[in-house]
Amino acid sequence: MQCMAGAIHGGAEAFFTRLVLALHGAGLDQRVVLRPDTARERLLADGGVSAVPLAFGGKLDLSTRLGLRRELTKFKPDVVLSWMNRAAGFCPRPKGKFIHCGRLGGYYDLKYYSTCDHLIGNTKGIVNYLVEQGWPVERAHYLPNFVSTVAVEPMPRRTLSTPADGAVILALGRLHENKAFDILIEAMGRLPDVYLWLAGEGPLEEDLRRQAVHFGVAPRIRFLGWQDDPGALYAAANLVVCPSRIEPLGNVVLEAWARQKPIIAAAAEGPTELIRDGENGLLVPIDDTDALAAAINRILSDRETALALVQAGHDDYLAEYSEAVVIQRYLDFFDKVTARKQGSLA
Repeated sequence: MQCMAGAIHGGAEAFFTRLVLALHGAGLDQRVVLRPDTARERLLADGGVSAVPLAFGGKLDLSTRLGLRRELTKFKPDVVLSWMNRAAGFCPRPKGKFIHCGRLGGYYDLKYYSTCDHLIGNTKGIVNYLVEQGWPVERAHYLPNFVSTVAVEPMPRRTLSTPADGAVILALGRLHENKAFDILIEAMGRLPDVYLWLAGEGPLEEDLRRQAVHFGVAPRIRFLGWQDDPGALYAAANLVVCPSRIEPLGNVVLEAWARQKPIIAAAAEGPTELIRDGENGLLVPIDDTDALAAAINRILSDRETALALVQAGHDDYLAEYSEAVVIQRYLDFFDKVTARKQGSLA
């Protein structure tokens, strides 16, 4: 059983959907419980997976607790995989009936995961954090993400009022201080004739729009809102930039590798774990506008370097982060933890 108590939009929520559908395709019997989300429920249903909506509200939300217990009793799962603090907190203590696993995509407070038998981190850095916080090393596991690689046609430049011969930077994520899109917008002032497609929504949108006007780059920036399927944007872009101050993973790095686009990222935790600077991408110091602009200019002006970065990144994606590789790792993990349970009961 998979339990998701996330938001409507977000990287973890998008990966949850991909993982559920891929595990279904691999033949795994699943029950899915999630916060009501018509679009996600329809996407899962189209893929052959029905979902049970539960509110996952506050501490006094008895209906979710009763509903979750009802689904556990009916389905009798071997493993419960909880996504997000609230889903883990709502799951009752298993008492030997199932293995409870929490999946973490960030450096969360472990008090929410006290009922879990095992914890999964989607980066090695998160797994190290779990152990540093006192979680037993034998019950902390690294399982990476994968991204969609369905081939799509590039977004026509004219659709976004962008010249056909203009260089396009793609950046994606929540419009939040952690993502440092303010640094990228400031860097645009050093990048004449370059266009920025910024996909995301969040509390800083108006501030970022004002900043674009302040630096005189607003005519070359397209605010695209949240994109459930950004494949066409990746296909049309010249390069991808992840300027985040705080980034536990950096799905955009994996997306760029999978879509064979050069990637530039600020040296936050996740991108630093993934990128070997100058080999499969470029790293720049956090909050360094000049370094970011220089790296972008380097990629746009040096085709040979860009192609080498793309090839190395794509090779890494195929070897470590492709859907086939990640799904097999999840299946092996489920086999391992259920075997341990059976062994303890023998």
